[in-house]
Amino acid sequence: MTTPPSNASDAFNVALRLLSRCDRTEAQLRDKLQQRGFSSSSIATTIERCYDYRYLDDHRYALSRARHLMRNGKGVGRRILADLRRRGIAEDLARATLDEVGTEFSQAELFEQERARRFPDFCYAAASVKERRRVVSYFQRRGFSLSDIFTWLQQTSLSDR
Repeated sequence: MTTPPSNASDAFNVALRLLSRCDRTEAQLRDKLQQRGFSSSSIATTIERCYDYRYLDDHRYALSRARHLMRNGKGVGRRILADLRRRGIAEDLARATLDEVGTEFSQAELFEQERARRFPDFCYAAASVKERRRVVSYFQRRGFSLSDIFTWLQQTSLSDR
């Protein structure tokens, strides 16, 4: 078995390796360093150094993650909030990020892109109750509000006639 890491410079080197692979939140980096057996003081020193060198930035991470989820049809609204909180982003920062990214993307356009990709032949007016539930549930899981889903689906059905 290997010996546990010894000092803050070792923790910093490990942090650099971890951050070079992919961007992480402070919470994620802290967890990884704790899993590797570093002391709380060396982790705190390492995280402070990472912030000083701007290798670590929760706001940058949150913006990048939210944009990625929206751009790829993986989520909007509460789905993004939940994802960011799960990754260790503070509630207030997650909400501010969602507000910021929300101005860059139109939820109606995102909805329509995902509807056209996932359900190109779906017509709300002609669909069975079971089909309607399946489609509505899909969009709810993506974070769209129920009222918006019904509005957009009914508008799409009217334009398809």
